Amino acid sequence: MADRNISDISKTLIYLLMVAFTVLAIYPIFWLIIQSFKTTQEYLTTNKMGMPKLWFFGNYPYSWKMGKFGTLLLNSIFYTFITVGAVVLLSLMAAFAFAKINFRATKLFHGLFIIGILLTHQSILVPLFLMINSARLYNTRLGVLIPYIGLGLPMGVYLCTEFVKSIPGELIESARIDGAKYLRIFSSIVFPMCVPVAVTLAIISFTGTWNEFMLINILTSSDAIKSIPVGIARFSGALATDYGKQFSALVIGLVPILIFYSIFRKQITKGVAAGAVKG
Repeated sequence: MADRNISDISKTLIYLLMVAFTVLAIYPIFWLIIQSFKTTQEYLTTNKMGMPKLWFFGNYPYSWKMGKFGTLLLNSIFYTFITVGAVVLLSLMAAFAFAKINFRATKLFHGLFIIGILLTHQSILVPLFLMINSARLYNTRLGVLIPYIGLGLPMGVYLCTEFVKSIPGELIESARIDGAKYLRIFSSIVFPMCVPVAVTLAIISFTGTWNEFMLINILTSSDAIKSIPVGIARFSGALATDYGKQFSALVIGLVPILIFYSIFRKQITKGVAAGAVKG
């Protein structure tokens, strides 16, 4: 009887912790949405935590037009999905080579990839800009995609290599004995078994690319090539900030991420859970 009571208390505490965590995660989003319906004057002169006295819907059309979010949204979608697809595919292919194909220089090449994890955007910003400019890729979409993909590969290769190492080598050897080439082995055996780590890597790459601001702001000058974070930054200045417009711009940038998680929530949950069990 005592053990049962302890079990019930434990479950209650776990549920309370889950509820508290959910509230802490959802409330900032709820607060942001509510504040986006206030004018800047109301936000500054009334209770910043309270509901709007007069719901003002003019922030959204103004932000959309002045921030040029129609173009920026399409650019962000383009950069994000190309980067995510390339990072996931190239990371898995490199991980297969590093983990399952014996070669003299394997450890060296793998180590060079892993060193990239230590590099920050700030440390490579100047040489990266000079390289992109010298290659005549400044203010081009390709000049944005190449750094995005390149900077996403070190972490992707590290995660995927550790996962591919756990795949039984007997499967690879059996396929080789049957005459399968490496490309066929990768597409038929390795890739399907790496779905959990691919999902995890896709989440990391998606959020990182969608929210990236520094590189695209430096490597581009035309509004036709910039992305959502650059548009959001326009509503914040050193001397004054239009909070109502900025909050609505933040909501516009947040909605696609929420839609992404809503659509793929089952796949994300299965992938992360499978990855945890596999690890």
